[in-house]
Amino acid sequence: MMFGKSSAGNKNEKKSARPYKNERSVHGSHSGTASQVQTTALPRSQRPSRQKQRRRKPIGHTILLLLLMVFIAAGAFFAIRLLNGTYLGKPVKAFQASEVFTSSLAGKENMKARPFAQKLCVSSKGSVDRIKNASLEEEQKGLLFNLSNHKVLYANGIYDKIYPASITKIMTAMLALKSGKLDDTVTITQENVTLEAGSQVCGFVAGDQVTLDQLLHCLLVYSGNDAASAIAEYVGGTTENFVEMMNSYARQLGCTGTHFTNPHGLQDENHYTTPYDIYLMLNEAMNYKEFTQITQMPSYTVTYTGADGESHSISLEATDHYLTGEATPPKDVTVLGGKTGTTASAGNCLAIITQNAFGKPFVSIVLGASSKELLYQQMNSLLQNINS
Repeated sequence: MMFGKSSAGNKNEKKSARPYKNERSVHGSHSGTASQVQTTALPRSQRPSRQKQRRRKPIGHTILLLLLMVFIAAGAFFAIRLLNGTYLGKPVKAFQASEVFTSSLAGKENMKARPFAQKLCVSSKGSVDRIKNASLEEEQKGLLFNLSNHKVLYANGIYDKIYPASITKIMTAMLALKSGKLDDTVTITQENVTLEAGSQVCGFVAGDQVTLDQLLHCLLVYSGNDAASAIAEYVGGTTENFVEMMNSYARQLGCTGTHFTNPHGLQDENHYTTPYDIYLMLNEAMNYKEFTQITQMPSYTVTYTGADGESHSISLEATDHYLTGEATPPKDVTVLGGKTGTTASAGNCLAIITQNAFGKPFVSIVLGASSKELLYQQMNSLLQNINS
């Protein structure tokens, strides 16, 4: 009988991954039955630990739970910071244009827009009387404003449409001053001296050579209409263009009730303004030092080269009777400048800026007086209140 080699003696046989088994062959002598397999248990040190397997599960759960708690805490932290207006410890600042556009207007404090009426006298009513002694007639228009505290002391129809007559020349003078051409020589044209009969003129003729500065003096001291026409044609190129310049400047000043058709104020139904708009123009004119200097002159002598090549001189007296001494303002009232105006439709008109004994300025306007004598009486009824 032959026996096979034992598996334990086979050195080249690979170890099984299964538990160690000791095999024995049992053979019957005649039956030839199959061999039985006997299993031998591994030593305890080589067996897997069930306790370690059981411990791994709770440790993993604990780690996940801790991570979840960390995330929840972090979320709560950031939520609280956001509610407090901070993020990661840094305050959330409001947007500042000047920090971004450092060279833009937003970064320049002195370029900020100011309210239009910040330094103006304003009244929601067309008529106000805080002085109770004005002698203007009911249909006349006028006002008295305190320029230092912007109070309206008296107002009668200040937003009503009126004809300004030669008070128009305030605007003509400002445009001449803005032009920067006062030293230029102007040649008088025929159009400049062709005006309606009876019009106030200096007496120039076509071809005369006069400087713009001289024309400005003739305009404001004597209210010469030929001077106004010459200024308009020279500064504007044409009279029509100059009138457009006048209306444009008026709009810039907020003169919503004003429309000009000429540079001198001769009567035209479409040439009108309001007492309040006259105040706006006169208030602007006082920013030009030449305006106040000229409008305080009682007279002016213009010397120029005539069309014949000869030197000519004309002496002109101021139209403002306060300046000529024909009228006297109340005590401690100083006239700083202004403009007169007279036409049949406008009546006798006067718009002036004065100063009281304490150096405080006032603007006063009287329109539509029936005579020059009455005009100054009515003006004094306003001015007598500026020192009280």
